[in-house]
Amino acid sequence: MRKTIILLSCFFSFFGFSQNKEILYNFTPQPQSLLTNPGADVKYKWFFGVPLLSGISANVGSTGFDAYSLFADNGVDFTTKVKNAVAATNSHDYVTANQQLEVFTAGFRVGGEESKSYVSFGMYQELDSFIYVPTDPAILALYGNKDYIGKSFDLGDLSVKAELLSVFHAGFNKQINEKLILGVRGKIYSSIYNAKSTHNSGYFVTVQDDKLIYNQSIYSNLELNTSGLSKYLDENYEGDAGSDIRYDISKRAFFGGNLGLGLDLGVTYYPKRNIQLTASLVDIGYISHSKDVETYTLKGQYNYKGVITDFNSAGTVGDAYQDFKEAIPLDTLYNKYKTQRPLKFYSSFQYSFEEDRQEECSCTVDEDAWYRSAVGAQLFLMTTPREPLAALTGYYRRRILKGLQMKATYTVDSYSAKNIGLGLTAKIGVVNFYVLADNLLEYKDISKANALTFQIGFNIISGGSSK
Repeated sequence: MRKTIILLSCFFSFFGFSQNKEILYNFTPQPQSLLTNPGADVKYKWFFGVPLLSGISANVGSTGFDAYSLFADNGVDFTTKVKNAVAATNSHDYVTANQQLEVFTAGFRVGGEESKSYVSFGMYQELDSFIYVPTDPAILALYGNKDYIGKSFDLGDLSVKAELLSVFHAGFNKQINEKLILGVRGKIYSSIYNAKSTHNSGYFVTVQDDKLIYNQSIYSNLELNTSGLSKYLDENYEGDAGSDIRYDISKRAFFGGNLGLGLDLGVTYYPKRNIQLTASLVDIGYISHSKDVETYTLKGQYNYKGVITDFNSAGTVGDAYQDFKEAIPLDTLYNKYKTQRPLKFYSSFQYSFEEDRQEECSCTVDEDAWYRSAVGAQLFLMTTPREPLAALTGYYRRRILKGLQMKATYTVDSYSAKNIGLGLTAKIGVVNFYVLADNLLEYKDISKANALTFQIGFNIISGGSSK
């Protein structure tokens, strides 16, 4: 039963994760901006993050429904709420989020005071998943097929990716000339847990012939790859899950999990001193899963003819799974597999104005001309198991005071057309604190928000970035 519940959770879960960091991107007063563009224009002499506090971020989002529609205390039973949510979505809807915790990070200029080369490195933990709403399988699980004679249920609607991993990284950033900055970051991934089921296909259909005989056909090509989860999927597992998870994380986070390699690339270019173009590719990489792997398959064909059809007659998810399991056998394999990291693309255009020369500044070339304000636009793309996600952001940046800067954003994406965000960063002496949040209009009732993002952190920084 345990394995059944976990498999159903992976196949029918409605919770997941996304990764657009539109406020942090190109917000160069923050060292963490180097994680979104290793070629960002940063001017720190050195920095280090407060361990475990330098970068704490999470974002969640959904299309088609929100948390209020499922959990509102309005007298409607939960099963009815789920049915309403399924009716309001289609197979192109999804729920997304991403959580990161920076364990440590640091960076410094190499080659002396006048050097234009920069090294940064660190480690962070990441929880990442992406789940499409499995509309047809959900309808079949909730209602059965009695009232859907002639409908072909698409089993390919099942698509889910979820992973807990740690990432070790080191980056190099160099100003080639007064107009061009290039950056690269190498990564080693250590996967702690992984579940992936993204290339599914099949159908379930019931038709009635002219003799009132039902013809029921199932073709299933479903596969769920897992790593690091075998003991939890064991029907006889009786351990302490909390203790076991803590042990797994401590053992696998530091190169003890399934390993992979990744690469980030970034560029900043100034056609004019106050016009800036940037672009980056983040997480060009993969993970090879060979330790503690199990693959569950539901593959085969089933045909039935009869005068009655009673698939999922009880109208429950458990009954649907049992009927399906009796028709198509569940097999367990132990094959290696690879996963690709979700590839992110960022780009931006920025126009700076309100030039403010700082005579006392002892900065490098062109940094003695600060601009108090800037406006710009950003484009974000991310690969998914199906079509890529896209977001367009307009923003305004302002140096309010020495040591205090802000960035206000307006983002249009698949979650919302009214996403307003705000980022603030303050530096007092060498101590830096920042907070970023978006969808501010939804904070009056976050249960009705389709997406929310926040990030906070503390750093120690010598020098600073004014671009």
